Amino acid sequence: MEQKDKSWVTSVDVAKRAGVSRSAVSRTFTPGASVAPETRARVMEAAQSLGYQVNILARSMNQGQSNLVGVVITGFTDPFRVALLGEVTRSLSEHALVPLLMNAEDPERLSELLRILLSYKISGVIMTSGSPPSAVATEYLQRQVPVAMINRARDLKGVDVVNSDNRHGGELAASTLLDSGAKRLAFVNTRASSFSGIARGKAFLDHLAPAVAKKRCTAGEYLADAIGYQAGQEAADALLASGKLPDGVFCATDLIACGFIDAARSKYGIDVPAQLQVIGFDDIPMAALDAYQLTTIRQDAGDLARRAVKSLVERMEKFAMPGRLKEVPVTLVRRGTTR
Repeated sequence: MEQKDKSWVTSVDVAKRAGVSRSAVSRTFTPGASVAPETRARVMEAAQSLGYQVNILARSMNQGQSNLVGVVITGFTDPFRVALLGEVTRSLSEHALVPLLMNAEDPERLSELLRILLSYKISGVIMTSGSPPSAVATEYLQRQVPVAMINRARDLKGVDVVNSDNRHGGELAASTLLDSGAKRLAFVNTRASSFSGIARGKAFLDHLAPAVAKKRCTAGEYLADAIGYQAGQEAADALLASGKLPDGVFCATDLIACGFIDAARSKYGIDVPAQLQVIGFDDIPMAALDAYQLTTIRQDAGDLARRAVKSLVERMEKFAMPGRLKEVPVTLVRRGTTR
C-alpha cells in the first residue's frame, strides 16, 4: 500500500514551481505587499496545484505577534461555562481572532499555562476561570498583552473585568423567596466556589439581614465539599436529614439546584414547590426541562462574551488605559420551583 507524503509544502516549493524567488511568494501572501500581477498569478497557480497553505503561526512568531487569543477555562463539566466558551470563540472569530484554549482545572498550573500562552505571542487573553497571580499579571502588563476576565474579582491593575450583576441576582432571589412567604431560607454553594458564587451568596444573605433582624425569617448557608450536581445532593442530605427543613433555597448555580431538587424529591419525598421553593442561577438548558422547570436568575453568556472581547480589542488598540469594570444585567426567570 502506497504511503502518502505527509510533509508540508513550503514557500520554497512554490517558488520553484512558479519560477520566482521565495521573497516573491512571501509578498504574494502578505496583504498590501507590492508584487507584479503576472508574478502573483504564477505564484497563486503554483500554490493551488501544490496545495500550499501559509504557516500563519510561523509568520506570527517571526513578526512577534499573532491573531491568537488565549482563553482560560476550568474543565468542561459546567454547562454555563461551556456555553460561555462557545460565545467567546464566536465573538473572537467576528474580529478575525483565533482562540488558543487552556484548561486550568488544576489551579496550581495556572501560572505555567499563562506563561505557555505568552510563548505563542498571543495578542491577548480572556480568563473565564481563575485570576492570574500578580507576578504573571505583571509580566503580561510589561509585554503589553491585554487581559480580560469574565465573572472574576477586580483586583488587578490594567485588567478589564466583565461580570454579571451577581449582587442584583442574589437580591432578586432573596426578595422572590421572601415575597412568596418563605420563612426558613438557605443559600447553597460549594467550598470550591468561584468569585461569582460567593458574591451571589453574600448579596442574598445581606438582603435578608433586615428581615432576619425583625424575625420575619431565618437565613443560613451550606457549603458542600462536592461540586456541581453532587454538591446539591450533598446539601439536600445535610439540610433535610437534620429535620430542619428549609422552605426556600437559593443555589449558586443551576447545576447545584438540580441536584438539590432531585435529592429532595426522590430521597425525602419533598414537594417542590409546595413544601420547598428552589431558585438557581445561570439558566442553563437543563433548568427548562420538564423534570425541573427551575426558577432561576439568568445571566447572558453572549453579552458577557461580546463585552469581554470588545474590551480586549479596544485594549489591543490602546493598551495604556485604566482597568475597567462592566456589569451585565441579570433577570429572574420564573418557572415551577417557586410559588
